[in-house]
Amino acid sequence: MVTTALPELGARAKAASRIVALASSAQRDDALRAAADLLVDRTAEILAANRSDVDRATAAGTSPTVIDRLRLNGDRVEAMAGGLRQVAGLADPVGEVVGGWVRPNGLRIAQVRVPLGVVGIIYENRPNVTSDAAGLCVKAGNAAFLRGSSAAIDSNRAVAAVLRDGMAKAGLPDDAVVLVDDVSRESAVEFMQLRGVIDCLIPRGGKSLIEAILANATVPYVIDGDGNCHVYVDAAADLDMALDIVVNAKTQRPSVCNAAESLLVHADVAAAFLPRAAAALDGVELVGDAASVAIVGSDRMAPATDDDFGTEFLDLKMSVAVVPSLDAAVAHITRFGSGHTEAIVTRDLAAAERFTREVDAAAVIVNASTRFTDGEEFGFGAEIGISTQKLHARGPMGLRELTTLKYVVHGEGQVRA
Repeated sequence: MVTTALPELGARAKAASRIVALASSAQRDDALRAAADLLVDRTAEILAANRSDVDRATAAGTSPTVIDRLRLNGDRVEAMAGGLRQVAGLADPVGEVVGGWVRPNGLRIAQVRVPLGVVGIIYENRPNVTSDAAGLCVKAGNAAFLRGSSAAIDSNRAVAAVLRDGMAKAGLPDDAVVLVDDVSRESAVEFMQLRGVIDCLIPRGGKSLIEAILANATVPYVIDGDGNCHVYVDAAADLDMALDIVVNAKTQRPSVCNAAESLLVHADVAAAFLPRAAAALDGVELVGDAASVAIVGSDRMAPATDDDFGTEFLDLKMSVAVVPSLDAAVAHITRFGSGHTEAIVTRDLAAAERFTREVDAAAVIVNASTRFTDGEEFGFGAEIGISTQKLHARGPMGLRELTTLKYVVHGEGQVRA
């Protein structure tokens, strides 16, 4: 199949972004609802394209877990459509006045939310991201410039074609959604370097994709980073509550970035808590420091290395350490954490306040599971990723994080002395 050169695709997305930015909220919502209806109407077309991707992946010996992420069915397409309708129903951030004040010279200054422009999304084997990312970008007044993986190319083409038709049906340019059809490694690097076209790049994928962004990107980006998340069970913890939280944080969905990867337990409660935790985490491979192994037993827990403590397992595996103090827990998290989500279980208000103040992460949770770091759970309605960096966006990235701020200044003829 003949592919379109990236500069041409970028120019089309850039031109469309100016129109989408000026479109009314109602028109953008209509476009998302039209796209949702078309996704359902054309489910058979989308599933046929997806079957070719799945068959190709199966023949290549791809793991069942990856194939499951790749596979679509009627329910998943319906969920994609439902996601677009949900986003259409959210409050529009564009035009929101964030702050305003009047200067002594009479100038009236306001901070107003405006679209970013062209949002580039580079992602791996999940074709639902094509729909999810496009919906969020367009709702926030941006053009969505999408670059998926070779494994999902047929699915992504089919979904993007439907989305583009939805845009056109509502009177927006179909280039409000642009999919890169060249999935070579060279095009991925070129995509990351489209300065003057991509206003913000957001990667959705694993460690190798993030490393590629860090090594090659020359456009502004927001990293949807690793989730080496910890649960710290304090000396003053309710141990029944702690057990429920640890089990949920690790096992409810172990393959996602907000699952807990490491358990820290205060030495004062370790002997009482760790055997219960080891039993409740049945099916989870546990690796621990010497104190943890001594309490639980070497038949249930293997010795952990520094690499274990620094690893995002994304699987039913967990590292465990006994710490002598809150200070030691914070130091361990500072050394091994990835800045995503850290949790403390405690009935000591002072300990909770110290933990939330001293731990440097996008989200710090007291007496609840790390699994709550999520756009929908935070009440954003949807998210495009979870940022572990500190500039522009941090934590779950919803619609507001797909906008920037503009200062609007009104005067009555003032001139500067």
